[in-house]
Amino acid sequence: MTSWAHSLIRISNYEVETLQKRLAEITARRASTEMRLAVLDAEAEVERERSRHDAQAGMLLGAYLAGWKARKAAAETDLAELDAEEAGARDALTSAFEELKKFEQVAEATRLNRLIAAAKRETAAFDELGLRKRAG
Repeated sequence: MTSWAHSLIRISNYEVETLQKRLAEITARRASTEMRLAVLDAEAEVERERSRHDAQAGMLLGAYLAGWKARKAAAETDLAELDAEEAGARDALTSAFEELKKFEQVAEATRLNRLIAAAKRETAAFDELGLRKRAG
């Protein structure tokens, strides 16, 4: 493999690894946000149940639910942003993989062409040797 091909493949591998790490980080943040939404829903259900049994909690339920709706909307906005970021990271990773494969294919084609050229030179040398022996 030529040094330029090796360098391009190393750089492409580094880019793919970097994008994979970025995608993993986005996925972790997404899971955390989904967990935050689940916790918010569970907390709201606990407060609703508590308000059924406690009159004072029932009076405060409206204020709690208003705050809960704001927190839930913020979490849903974060989730939508993470969806878009994840889609972009997946697209970038796909492009990086395609680029890496192109470099690997070019390097392999170059290697095979060198082998073919070497085989042709060797065949030509043996043919010439054979002709010299026959003539001589």
